[in-house]
Amino acid sequence: MNVTKTEAKCSQLPRDESQKEGSPQKNSAEHEGYGGVHSSVRITENNITDADQSKERLLEGVVDRDNMNHAFKRVKSNKGAHGIDGMGVDELLQYLKENGSQLRQSILDGKYRPNPVRRVEIPKEDGKKRMLGIPTVVDRVVQQAIAQQFTPIFEEQFSDNSYGFRPGRSAHDAIKKCQTNIDEGYKYVVDMDLEKYFDTVNQSKLVEVLSRTIKDGRVISLVHKYLRAGVVVRKRFEETEVGVPQGGPLSPLLSNIMLNELDKELERRGHRFVRYADDMMIFCKSRRSAERVLNNIIPFIEEKLFLKVNREKTVVDYVGKVKFLGFSFYQMKGKTRIRIHPRSVAKMRGKVKELTSRSNGMGNELRATKLRRYIMGWINYFKLADMKSLLLQTDEWMRRRIRMIYWKQWKRVRTKLKMLKSLGIREQKAWEYANTRKSYWKTSNSPILSKSLTNNVIKGFGFLFFSEYYRQVTA
Repeated sequence: MNVTKTEAKCSQLPRDESQKEGSPQKNSAEHEGYGGVHSSVRITENNITDADQSKERLLEGVVDRDNMNHAFKRVKSNKGAHGIDGMGVDELLQYLKENGSQLRQSILDGKYRPNPVRRVEIPKEDGKKRMLGIPTVVDRVVQQAIAQQFTPIFEEQFSDNSYGFRPGRSAHDAIKKCQTNIDEGYKYVVDMDLEKYFDTVNQSKLVEVLSRTIKDGRVISLVHKYLRAGVVVRKRFEETEVGVPQGGPLSPLLSNIMLNELDKELERRGHRFVRYADDMMIFCKSRRSAERVLNNIIPFIEEKLFLKVNREKTVVDYVGKVKFLGFSFYQMKGKTRIRIHPRSVAKMRGKVKELTSRSNGMGNELRATKLRRYIMGWINYFKLADMKSLLLQTDEWMRRRIRMIYWKQWKRVRTKLKMLKSLGIREQKAWEYANTRKSYWKTSNSPILSKSLTNNVIKGFGFLFFSEYYRQVTA
């Protein structure tokens, strides 16, 4: 392998004068905040990074007008937040109309330099934070254009046991494959956890793996520029010498390309496994064989791929005790069934509790809309699982919380009397109910509201129930 020097970094194509005032545009006044972004860096690439030696003209395919237009449409439809330059997807079309030709030529000439990504922290279930890197919208278009050229090439190489971020494959397919493996007697698993995978990918190793297939060194160089573009954290630039920033269209594909090395090694050793991005389960017929597999595969992961196995979170256990993609498994009458893992249920209830809080300042119309969207997304993801009784219990609890919200909003006795009468309660009974001294929570489960704010009334307010939507999607 050769070690080559890149040219000094230059910024992306400049935006026009109509850029929003106050946007964190990368200009001369801010160069100090990005200390190091213009310095030369050394990168490891293969022997065909010279454009004259490229046997394929893949870069021309990347910047092809139709390919770039398709990439723009994908970025536009995915929406998403702005990068460090403040440009939103709604401004992207005009920018590309004015600068598209110059952008394509700068990529062909090797002069295009990606901007650093903007750091965003997303809370995780365990209380920790997932670090995302949001590229500028222009960089997202270029990344998407690269991904569109890479996908058909690498899809031919990817394992049938890999399901994450691949066309025509989903988490449901991965769960069904797990179900098949368990039914065939593989009831013990290595539940593999790669420690901070996206943050610790060895970039030189990734470039080496890419170079085995991609013979246009200009494209390899462009990908490496994205890897080394850096990140802006609280207006300060930080270099990215390791890792693949999560948040861009290219990251999931690069992740699969790297972990395909592990897939092929597991297949060579004859193991059954299912991988979804960096979540993996290796299936065995006994605990002893699962422990042996774990001990034997760790050296390959850590010494060949330069990744780190999280030994605290990587476990060998009976398949019914592990969580995979939010699901878990159990046996009934000799067949493997799917259910929702308790932690996923707890997370769902936490979200519903947040949306039905009495003090979140949310209007009832907006509350109903947000609950509807959340319920539809949640059911569509977990619909493979057995959950009828869970949903009925959840609906009963959620409706009680909704009734509590309305009762609190009515506040005064006069308002309560008026609303109860409008909902069909006789005046004498309505007066009795309106003067109750019970707490909001106790009242929400009493005849006062179960006879007035009935299930149909709540439904008429625009609220959707879990069990109702589940019946719709599974009918």
